[in-house]
Amino acid sequence: MLRTPKFNQGVSFVPIDSINMNLLKLLLCFCLTFSSLTVWGVDVLEFHCKRSEKGYTEEYEMKITLASGAQKARVFLDDRDLDQSDAYGKQVVKSVTLARPNIFILIEANFEPENLMGVAYSAGTVSTHMTLDPVTGKLKKVEKIQGGILGETMGDGTYITEETCLPSKMPYKSK
Repeated sequence: MLRTPKFNQGVSFVPIDSINMNLLKLLLCFCLTFSSLTVWGVDVLEFHCKRSEKGYTEEYEMKITLASGAQKARVFLDDRDLDQSDAYGKQVVKSVTLARPNIFILIEANFEPENLMGVAYSAGTVSTHMTLDPVTGKLKKVEKIQGGILGETMGDGTYITEETCLPSKMPYKSK
């Protein structure tokens, strides 16, 4: 219990339960950690994420490497680099920005016209803006779909989803 004086009433006790104290300590650690990542030389953040939709739940690992020197920022989902290019299209992590306490990620994808099972699909684009609050674990995705197989099957437009992503390791410096 913590002693706090009250005006004109002497000294009294204010109970603080251990769960709230632990949450307070955790919040303070996250704030200190994520507020000064670049000062500490940290450039790798790892998260355990969970998304649920229509009764289906998927868990995955997300690793973010921050830009440093000539190396651009990168994002990996289950060790799969999101910067990808092949004959069907190209996906690029455009930016990763730390803006206390949030992490902002911008990903752009362009898809070539394709023919699948006799159905022709036009070229398409998907622009994904992700906002991750590592303290609360809230990941918000805003995806803008235009054309292509996704536009045809899901419909052109903006889709907003929320997931949970909590830090799985303390941030660290890559080798």
